[in-house]
Amino acid sequence: MADDKNKIYFQLIWGGLLLLAGVGVFFRIPQVMPQIKTIETFASIIGFIYFCFYLLGFLLILGGAQKIYKNLKKLRER
Repeated sequence: MADDKNKIYFQLIWGGLLLLAGVGVFFRIPQVMPQIKTIETFASIIGFIYFCFYLLGFLLILGGAQKIYKNLKKLRER
């Protein structure tokens, strides 16, 4: 039983880290995009690159929030 609780706490921490990584991606995009724009190969598809970075950040936040929500629900049921 204690092992299950430790697993839930680990999953909560992992979910928090995913959420923070997603937020970090959103803060980092404006700093990195000017550097990416200077690369000739990517200049023509810069809109797609923006979309991919923002999608990555959104999915990290969504996945982390979902993991936190589900594991908090499990913790409350015990």
